[in-house]
Amino acid sequence: MPRPNHTADTREHLLATGEAIIQGKGFAAVGLAEILSCAGVPKGSFYHYFPSKEGYGVEMLRRYFLNSDERLAQLLRPESGNARNGLLAYFRGWIDHHQCEQHSQTCLAVKLAAEVSDLSEPMREMLAEGMGRLIVRLADAIRRGQREGSLCTHLEPDELAASLYSLWVGSALLYKVLHSQQPMLNAYKLTETMLAQPDGASCKR
Repeated sequence: MPRPNHTADTREHLLATGEAIIQGKGFAAVGLAEILSCAGVPKGSFYHYFPSKEGYGVEMLRRYFLNSDERLAQLLRPESGNARNGLLAYFRGWIDHHQCEQHSQTCLAVKLAAEVSDLSEPMREMLAEGMGRLIVRLADAIRRGQREGSLCTHLEPDELAASLYSLWVGSALLYKVLHSQQPMLNAYKLTETMLAQPDGASCKR
């Protein structure tokens, strides 16, 4: 029987613990001492896994985006239904997530994008890479929708995917500012229009 990988377990535990704290307080406001205390891990062990707090932040974002991409891939599987319904379900998930969270919280990528992009180039690069990967996944789903007939063929998949992601990042930021879900509800209505169906008036050029 294989022995448990304590190194991987400890590293994952540190990343999960830090994400939960930083999602509420932000990156700069949280010190390593707080993360280590909550995780029950000594300081020396932290530097065994991460070169610095900034390096830790990069790996935390990498983990976040890998998990997000995996969830999105599962949601957009052809076996789960047509591409348009899968895309709408993904964006409804943004609304559902924020219904479950306190007004002070939003997704980790949105929270840190506004905070660390001017402070840490490695973390900014990881944000750009992770967001770019999600946009590619959305564009691929739009192309599938066009092939299967659930989306208009005149839509430009790459441009539409980037516009949709930008729309939802903006609505999540407004959610934080206004303490209201209305921006996200507005975004969903616009998303339904942007993801035009072949038999809809919005599908005509």
